Amino acid sequence: MTDEITYAPAAELAARIRKRELSAREVVQAHLDRLDDVNPQINAVVTVDPEGALAAARDADDRLARGQEAGPLHGLPIAFKDTHLTRGMRTTHGSPLFADHVPDEDELLVERIQAAGAIRIGKTNVPEFAAGSHTFNPVFGATRNPYDPTRSAGGSSGGAAAALAAGLHPIADGSDMGGSLRNPASFCNVVGLRPTPGRVPSHPASDPWDTLAVAGPMGRTVADAALLLSVMAGPDPRCPLSLDTPGAPFRAPLEADLRGLRVAWTADLGGRVPVDPEVTAVLEPQLRVFEELGCRVTEDCPDLDGAEDVFRTRRAQLFAQGLGELLDAHPGTLKSSLVWNIEEGRKLTGADLARATAAHARVHLAATDFFSRYDVLLAPVSQVVPFDADLEYPAVVGGQEQHSYLDWMRSAYFITVLGTPALSVPAGFTPGGLPVGLQVVAAPRAELTALRAAHAYETATGHGLRRPTLPHS
Repeated sequence: MTDEITYAPAAELAARIRKRELSAREVVQAHLDRLDDVNPQINAVVTVDPEGALAAARDADDRLARGQEAGPLHGLPIAFKDTHLTRGMRTTHGSPLFADHVPDEDELLVERIQAAGAIRIGKTNVPEFAAGSHTFNPVFGATRNPYDPTRSAGGSSGGAAAALAAGLHPIADGSDMGGSLRNPASFCNVVGLRPTPGRVPSHPASDPWDTLAVAGPMGRTVADAALLLSVMAGPDPRCPLSLDTPGAPFRAPLEADLRGLRVAWTADLGGRVPVDPEVTAVLEPQLRVFEELGCRVTEDCPDLDGAEDVFRTRRAQLFAQGLGELLDAHPGTLKSSLVWNIEEGRKLTGADLARATAAHARVHLAATDFFSRYDVLLAPVSQVVPFDADLEYPAVVGGQEQHSYLDWMRSAYFITVLGTPALSVPAGFTPGGLPVGLQVVAAPRAELTALRAAHAYETATGHGLRRPTLPHS
């Protein structure tokens, strides 16, 4: 019964709870039991509150019994990313400096998800200050990949992705600057959606005008990610970039006829990034699926010249702005890659920022032109398959040496600069059983296009149905 509940789609679980075929207490307890059983092997959920979760589940059942309206996530357990503020539950950011930090407020997305009926069971692991696409930190250690615990689960939403894959909870929140929703989804055979900037407003935010960092949903299916997006999205007057469109339309069925859909494919972002042959060997045969669905598939890529400078410059500025004072106050306490990124930001001049701003505008116009000719862009999510969890980052990709913790993430962060929605959908496995994700990108604000294309592909292939075989503890 536990496995039947813990691997059921989130939308199905929520429907069964509303019909009172299952109680919220049964659902929460099943996930807590699963967590006790397998979390020690992967270290995905790092703070757990079983008593609080079960009390909230009892309250959810009581409200349903009294005939009160149930939200779209009523009774579904969730562990929030450990960089997202949770009132009364510690939020460590993966840093010893915040190991005992207990916020007195919920972040906006946490507030919205709980208002929709979700039940907080804990927090998921992150890299230190969410820096990097491999999840490890000095507070909790590394998160392991459920498909091979010797490998990375990706990051920075690595705990969230690993927990989804292992059946620890049915939906998960995350955030994404350089691929932090997409890379871990690719590594863990789940779905991660980076929305258009402003689709999911963030508050509080250190820079409310920033378009690189966004929050978004994760799920084991495209429909479950869309369900979570439906409650995360929507305007907020405190967020100057937030879009006016409400989130409810994302709960509509995703079935669509893809015949005639204009699809572009690029294996290496137009020759701009190295990609390991293991990745392309899995992805290239997937193009046939889109052709069989009636899509017109063409090899092409947006003009991404300048995207490197835009991302590196803006990221460094944001790190110096957000973490510089902390570095000065606590020298020697931050990981070396984080210190390097902050110091890179401190070297920037006004001319550097002006150059990056102009390049960003040019890349945006190139994206606008590209998506006037295509509906969807397909590309690798990650340039590598899940690597050794004891490494900070892969040293070589496609025969090319990687010099920093950012270099191997270009296939995700170049797409970040476009300002478009992009999701990772399970696309198959290497001969050694490691997951590979396909990146599905659509025009700005066209999340539904990306979701429908990914849903049709997911339905046709079933790659996301393959579960990890973790031994019971």
